Amino acid sequence: MSSSGCRIWAWMIIGVLLVSFDVSAQRRTKKKPAAPAPPPPTELSKLRENFINATKEYKGSLGKLVPFYENDVKKAEDKVEQSKKLLAEGLIPKSQLEENERALTAARQKLAETNRAMSGADDQIAGVLVEAAANDEIAKNLRLAKQSLVRTAAFTRYTGASGWSLTDAWKVQRFFSDTFKKQLPIAVFGQGAIHDRWRLDHHNAMDIQLHPDGPEGRALLEFLQKNGIPYLAFRSAIPGTATGPHIHIGRPSHRY
Repeated sequence: MSSSGCRIWAWMIIGVLLVSFDVSAQRRTKKKPAAPAPPPPTELSKLRENFINATKEYKGSLGKLVPFYENDVKKAEDKVEQSKKLLAEGLIPKSQLEENERALTAARQKLAETNRAMSGADDQIAGVLVEAAANDEIAKNLRLAKQSLVRTAAFTRYTGASGWSLTDAWKVQRFFSDTFKKQLPIAVFGQGAIHDRWRLDHHNAMDIQLHPDGPEGRALLEFLQKNGIPYLAFRSAIPGTATGPHIHIGRPSHRY
């Protein structure tokens, strides 16, 4: 092979090696795509967290009092037993024993109330966590079929079968007045101050001050479902969503 042919082959081999090296380097330096960042916490999740933390602190402060109240009960019990012996020996009047027994009853009540408050704090935290899980589950299924009904311990959601507007509120008002011979107890018609504070769009909804499990509440829910009117029926307060039992007529209020 001539010298020029050798040079050509040499340049070809070098070129192939350079291309291979470049491809290999690119493969080594290519970074894996970054994992998507978790969504930022919502105002509702922050409110839940603050509520849970405050409730835990409240329970903790009560827990510090329990040993003192238990000690007060023990002292009161000892005093009553001693009073019984002194009364039997005629050394104190019966009124003194009765006074010590009342003090014992008061000490026991204070201890019992503290324990109930601690248990109630646990129930409140559990309730918030359950509602958070339920709301998360509903959020994953926003595209429910029409006329779908979702029930949890604290609320019932009916998505309705037709369009809804506050201009149709007269239908609900007329049903209630015809059925119960009194005005529909509307707590908030359209946007209210509480919805502004919680940043909820409530412009096309109204809140009815009825417990959904009461006779009037059940009749109203039956009417709403029969006519395909969407609603949310709350049985208890939900931080950042509901102040207490009521019936929200209209689509769910989205946060803005």
